Amino acid sequence: MVILQLSLHTPVNPQTNSAITGLTSTCQKRSSKFHSTLPPRLFITNSHESQYPFSLFQPANEGVAAIVFGDGPESRLYPLTKRRSEGAIPIAANYRLVDAVVSNCINSNINKIYALTQCNSTSLNSHLSRAYSGLGIGREGLVEVIAAYQSPEYEGWFQGAADAVRRCLWVMEEYPVSEFLILPGHHLYKMDYQKIIEAHRNSKADITIAALGASKDQDPGFGFLTMNSENQVLEFRLKSESKPISFVSEETSRKCNDIAYCYSSMGIYLINKDTVVKLLREHFPKANDFASEVIPGAISIGMKVQGFIFNEYWEDMRSIEAFYQANMESTKKANIGFNFFDKESPVYTLPRCLPSTLITDAVITDSVIGGGCILNRCKIKGTVVGMRAKIREGAVIEDSVIMGSDVYQMENIQCGMNKKGIDIPIGIGEDTQIRKAIVDKNARIGKNVLIINKDNVQEGNNEANGFIISGGIVVVLCSAVIPDGSIV
Repeated sequence: MVILQLSLHTPVNPQTNSAITGLTSTCQKRSSKFHSTLPPRLFITNSHESQYPFSLFQPANEGVAAIVFGDGPESRLYPLTKRRSEGAIPIAANYRLVDAVVSNCINSNINKIYALTQCNSTSLNSHLSRAYSGLGIGREGLVEVIAAYQSPEYEGWFQGAADAVRRCLWVMEEYPVSEFLILPGHHLYKMDYQKIIEAHRNSKADITIAALGASKDQDPGFGFLTMNSENQVLEFRLKSESKPISFVSEETSRKCNDIAYCYSSMGIYLINKDTVVKLLREHFPKANDFASEVIPGAISIGMKVQGFIFNEYWEDMRSIEAFYQANMESTKKANIGFNFFDKESPVYTLPRCLPSTLITDAVITDSVIGGGCILNRCKIKGTVVGMRAKIREGAVIEDSVIMGSDVYQMENIQCGMNKKGIDIPIGIGEDTQIRKAIVDKNARIGKNVLIINKDNVQEGNNEANGFIISGGIVVVLCSAVIPDGSIV
């Protein structure tokens, strides 16, 4: 199976500034949900001046605003996050991790989306600004990127998710919504957020927390919920605390006692707008984190906290291995992971003006190929090949992730001279073999290179020479130069 993911170009109306791939095909089906002909807009805000045009305020029908964070409290995907935040990491050839979360919002008819960004956010801010500025399909609301800022009131940077929300309430309070949906921006899953909203409102909860129902073999790091049979949260705590919850794996839950069940939090919180203001400004004005401070505090003061059980595929990208596996699953025929090809719940991203992929006498099986690639007499198997990737004659790529390039390099231009004076163009060189590896963007892999982890090393840091090994997977750094004849 070979899947070519090419950027699809739809005519752009300059008055609507449509910027999301695939939106045309779903516009007609969803037209009954959209009531305004005014296109949303996107601003990047890092000052205390409000950027809202008055005409964009929606009338009385209050809804939900999503708050998306571009990265987690600490990156577990280094070196892929050396120059970008987790949400900006490319995945499945044509997408960024944040696209999955933003697409969930769009498919759930949530069209007020705030992206709060801070660390290594240039790439993420650029992607969000270009991809989602002016959806052009008559939706109400807007998408807004709020970059971390300092002010006379707040001299430091964001100290955590709760601190970031508190410091940006002056922006988000202006929009008439009833709840905030707080979302990590680097997780991979599909969820109809309308279901958690319905459950939240029916239970008249102050806070609803999404929790994993299916058995998972890892601790996501967002804490654990103890719930009764009505899904009311009785206790919320982190595993690192003195009395961690013991789990007994079952199909959808793990029973702790006669009335309580234990689940892992997904780090997704639906909180009433008034509750957010009270918690962050009145009850816990110094709290920086939701999982360790705000949520346990809300339970301690008697607020009603509910759980919402989610039983579908969910990957929190807890490691290089998890990221690698998610990419590998995108090449499989069986629907065992995240489905990037679901017509009913499409994944949106930035459309690119790229030529069709050029394949010359190449043998390609069970792979996903992005737009604008040049593949010349090579063999590719079980691999994700990102946009503008150039793989030269005789190269063999197996079970790998090649992220591609940001630019096309002319072969006759001398650029890319490394410290050893070896001129190597962007892409994969002739007769190179790559197996079970992740090659980040703009890497220059020379001729006759072997990237096969020949010594079966599980963990190794050779960043000075352009690569590391994590979980047995070789990761070639962004813009790294691997000289001709190298063996990794």
